[in-house]
Amino acid sequence: ARFAAERYGAHVTGHTVSKEQVALGRELCAGLPVELKLQDYREASGSYDAVVSIGLMEHIGYKNYRGYMEVVDRCLKPDGIAFVHTIGGNRSRKLVDPWFHKYIFPNALVPSLAQISAATEELLSIEDVHNFGPYYDQTLMAWHERFEAAWPELSKSSRYDERFYRMWRYYLLSCAAGFRGRFTQLYQLVLTRIGTPQPDCRVS
Repeated sequence: ARFAAERYGAHVTGHTVSKEQVALGRELCAGLPVELKLQDYREASGSYDAVVSIGLMEHIGYKNYRGYMEVVDRCLKPDGIAFVHTIGGNRSRKLVDPWFHKYIFPNALVPSLAQISAATEELLSIEDVHNFGPYYDQTLMAWHERFEAAWPELSKSSRYDERFYRMWRYYLLSCAAGFRGRFTQLYQLVLTRIGTPQPDCRVS
């Protein structure tokens, strides 16, 4: 939100259910045309030139994929463009890994391209799909390197014990392995409402 407002003069409305994100975001975006709401995405309203979703679709569950795309459609202006960034899987699933569900991301589930496509049927056109999965392997390994470097200091805190260390290390490295083995992907999709000219083909 801050990047878009600072670099491109965008007026941004953001939604999150995290009180901490809203507090930090408002602090970082003070003086910019950015409004951050402590609100579920399903309650979003208004009409926008663009809808940008980063890291949300992994956390809504397969039963909500269609409703999610209906929110995108509802909030887009007739010629608007949507951008969806989500971790994805090679196989359509309805259950998350039990360990990740219990310790890291309760109820999280990465969608497959088939599930994303089904959710857009007769609603939105998929204009572009990019897969940046291999780069997320590098990102996770960089996070792991920094975590290891910071651990001697973190371990002095009562908040972080040896159990947390093993759990977080396993989380980072197993996720990196998923991307490196190409079982897990990182998708970025561009979507428009059905009937809208393709963005690169619009005549000014």
